[in-house]
Formats: sequence, C-alpha cells, structure tokens
Amino acid sequence: MDYSLAGDYRSLLEKKMSVKSDRWIIEMATRHQMIEPFEIEQVRQGISFGVSAYGYDISLANEFKIPDFSKIEEIDPKNNGPENYIDTRADSILIPANSFILARTREYFRIPREVVTICTGKSTYARCGLVVNVTPFEPEWEGFATISLSNTAPRPIRIYSGEGIAQLLFLEGAEVCSVSYKDKKGKYQAQKSITLSKGDEEPHV
Repeated sequence: MDYSLAGDYRSLLEKKMSVKSDRWIIEMATRHQMIEPFEIEQVRQGISFGVSAYGYDISLANEFKIPDFSKIEEIDPKNNGPENYIDTRADSILIPANSFILARTREYFRIPREVVTICTGKSTYARCGLVVNVTPFEPEWEGFATISLSNTAPRPIRIYSGEGIAQLLFLEGAEVCSVSYKDKKGKYQAQKSITLSKGDEEPHV
C-alpha cells in the first residue's frame, strides 16, 4: 500500500465544503470586486437586498426580455433567437399568469476558482407564486446573471427592478477544481446583458 497516497486521501476526507459567511463575502467584494455594485449591509426598503449572515441577496436590473408568443410556436433552447422576445426597461413589470420573462442581476459577479454558488428565490416573491430560476455560478465564471422568472399563479405578478429577487449562497470546495468555467471557455462567460440560451458548438461525445 502507498501510505503517502493514503495520507492524501485522509487529508481530503477531513476537508469539507463550507458555506461562506458575511465576513468572507464582504472581504471578497471589497478587496477583490467579487460583487459590483455591492451593499455591505442589507437595504431594507421594499424587497431587501445586500449582505446576509451566510449569503448575498441579489437585486434586479431594469432590463427585461418578454417572450412574444404571437411569434413563438415552440421554445427551442438550441434555436432561441432575439426575434422571439420584446426588449423593455421598466421600474416594475407584470409577468402574465402562467408565463415567464427573462431578466438580469444589477450586480456583476467574479466567482473565485475554489467557489461555486447556489441561488434561491426570495421568500416574499415565493409567497406570490414566483419561481426564480438561476443555475449555479461556476468557479471563475464572471458576468451579469441572466434570470428566468416564472409566474405559477393564475393572475399576473408584479416584480420590481432595483430591489431584491434572490439569495446567493457561496460554497467553498474541499479542494480547488482542476478545470474552471474560465478554463473551458464557457459560452456564458463575461455576459454583459440578458443572454438567451445557446447550444454548444460541437456535440458532446
């Protein structure tokens, strides 16, 4: 038995993925621009956003893409062009019943290599039937996050730009990944606006 390898394995088992605290988030945002713009305390006007004990409540920009269902027969994630959407800016907007819109965060993110995030919707909106869908921010991904907002209620739901929409949790891995999102040149890297779905250029084997 290779005891050096066994020692490395035991060392790895002793490490655990951890949820990062407000202290870490503040340090990474203020010293390394992990979140811009950044609120060091929760802004508790309307629907709150900013630092929380173990996360960051992100806020909505005032840009939206509204599906134009008069032109859409099906939504194909491999062929989802801008002609299917109406672009608009607003301080608040209604999402029709049983429908969705696309939005983006007000914040620009730069995720460290050893970190991945999980995002959940704000409870205030959840109580109204709104589902906030944001996929994990992968290690070394950066950009404004595109958000899908789905109204599961039988009536329209109003959402507000410049206010909170979801909570982001930062998880530090037990070890640094070998290939980050930046390394693999991810297709949503450094996005500056609401980005529609894209298929990979080459099929995976």
